[in-house]
Amino acid sequence: MKRADKVWIGLMDFGNRMGCHQMESRSFFFRGYQFPVCARCTGVILGEIIALFLIIVNLKINLIQSIVLLLIMGLDWFLQHVKIAESNNIRRLFTGILGGIGLTFVYYHIVINILIFLVIR
Repeated sequence: MKRADKVWIGLMDFGNRMGCHQMESRSFFFRGYQFPVCARCTGVILGEIIALFLIIVNLKINLIQSIVLLLIMGLDWFLQHVKIAESNNIRRLFTGILGGIGLTFVYYHIVINILIFLVIR
């Protein structure tokens, strides 16, 4: 077995443990290897990285905006789930990025509010 195959198997196992369904039709491929997470999960991970960068450079979004970004991703999932509109991997990626940004900023606001509460007490 090639080293690349062993690495891919390890990454696929990690993606599975993260909770991704890893459906082949909803995943991207690179050089013949399926991504270890689906297109939406890939977007969420990228969105979380983008949000961390935004926090570091002090560009923040408020809680309502964060929730709206999460709702956009949820709406894409819901419309597909109830078979109103079939999503595609590019849309899953972009709505996943928005959801990842939104999720990270929701966590950010929760942590900041807990810290403020602890300092005020």
